[in-house]
Amino acid sequence: MATAAFEELVEDFEFLDEWEDRYRHVIEQGKAMDALPEALRVPATKVDGCASQVWLHAQFDAGKLHFDGASDAMIVSGLIAVLRSLYNGLTPAEVLAVDARAEMARLGLNDHLSAQRSNGLRAMIERICETAAAA
Repeated sequence: MATAAFEELVEDFEFLDEWEDRYRHVIEQGKAMDALPEALRVPATKVDGCASQVWLHAQFDAGKLHFDGASDAMIVSGLIAVLRSLYNGLTPAEVLAVDARAEMARLGLNDHLSAQRSNGLRAMIERICETAAAA
């Protein structure tokens, strides 16, 4: 199950044959996000397990997840944008039903991220799922 925004991202990736082009597209997605206010870059929103600094701020509005995030690494900011397209707008139950590994595989991310980046992506997904489970 994926959101319309994620399906659109998958379609964009289908037109990009080279991994370098996909990598650039992920970075562009991160650059297009609004900046996370400094006031939200606190220990409570910091994600452990990432090689770079990562903050995710999640909230539920009308029962649907909306989160923003930031990182000091451009590719990680892009991964946050990808996760936002995957999860934003879903209910807690829908968030928990997403097979994030399978969805990321549709983008070819599983095969091209370093071990550290893969661990960081997994940590971000875990944080999002923990937030949904607690809602």
